[in-house]
Amino acid sequence: MRPDPSPYPERVRRLRVGLSETGVLLILNAINIRYLTGFTGGDGALMAGPTWLVLLVDGRYVTQARGEAAGTEIFEFRNRVDGIAAVAHQQGIGQIDFESPALSVEEYLKLQEGLPGVELRPLTSVFHCLRAVKDEAEIARIREAAKIAGEALAAVREMIRPGVREAEIALELEYRMRLGGAEKVSFETIVAAGSNTALPHATPGRRAIADGDCVMIDYGAVCGGYHSDETCTYIVGQASERQQEVYRLVREAHDRALGAIRSGVSCGEIDRIARACLEDAGLGGYFSHGTGHGVGLDVHEAPRLAAGREEILRVGMVVTVEPGIYLPGVWGIRIEDTVLVTEEGCEILTQTPKKLTII
Repeated sequence: MRPDPSPYPERVRRLRVGLSETGVLLILNAINIRYLTGFTGGDGALMAGPTWLVLLVDGRYVTQARGEAAGTEIFEFRNRVDGIAAVAHQQGIGQIDFESPALSVEEYLKLQEGLPGVELRPLTSVFHCLRAVKDEAEIARIREAAKIAGEALAAVREMIRPGVREAEIALELEYRMRLGGAEKVSFETIVAAGSNTALPHATPGRRAIADGDCVMIDYGAVCGGYHSDETCTYIVGQASERQQEVYRLVREAHDRALGAIRSGVSCGEIDRIARACLEDAGLGGYFSHGTGHGVGLDVHEAPRLAAGREEILRVGMVVTVEPGIYLPGVWGIRIEDTVLVTEEGCEILTQTPKKLTII
């Protein structure tokens, strides 16, 4: 069987679209460098001209870069700014468009000093959608990450009972994900109980679960560099009528948004559909974040499913759908799946059923 062709030349080609004959891009975000070359090191720079590509790394990463970024010229530096200046002088560069969110003011000033006569132009949007559409290999890794995470949650669900602390469940869940093959967790696992579930990004603590609590678990695994992201909310003991009603409404918003996802629909429209369901019930003011976001090499990346977003969903995008209601000082409910956009709809990649579950 012939090996799959490398995806990196095509990714670099797309990066260069619109680049002038003399234009040079300076990429500093480690995730973008990985996407374009395969290099997984934590520090470096990538310079892309119309016909050349140079990966700059220090001595710690030279051997790794040569193995991972096959076909890319490797330049070893002692100081990153000096290395960028050296390559710029070698290539006779008069202008550099740089990835502004990834360059500190200090390094920018040093680059200006080291490159007199070279115009430095900040870029903020060129990378925004570069990684938004996933290829089959990327989708397979996200699907595997979701599988690892889902199996880990199933293994620890019996811990969700009165007397068990939030942090204990979070620790066991992260251990199970790593044991199941995850490289790491997608983010610090959220396990929140009772009134803590009214905090969308609660930190697991020593609060013990009690009868009648909502328990919210937001978690994910990383496989081959790619993330999963999922939120499940359970109710322990007996659910009140109010909890059941709010869960039903959040689930309805979740399901309506899923039903509307397909290629050609705007991100803002998906958010509007989910939000309208909760606003009609008088709960719109308690839905305090966007409906979803892209997932890939970063757990939060383009596109964003939020009010006013005009980006159009395309086949191969992977996004979350995660409406939530948060009643301050009382409790909250969020339901989240990660899905793959298809021509006619979407495929749910996360595995845990989202029906109301009373434990």
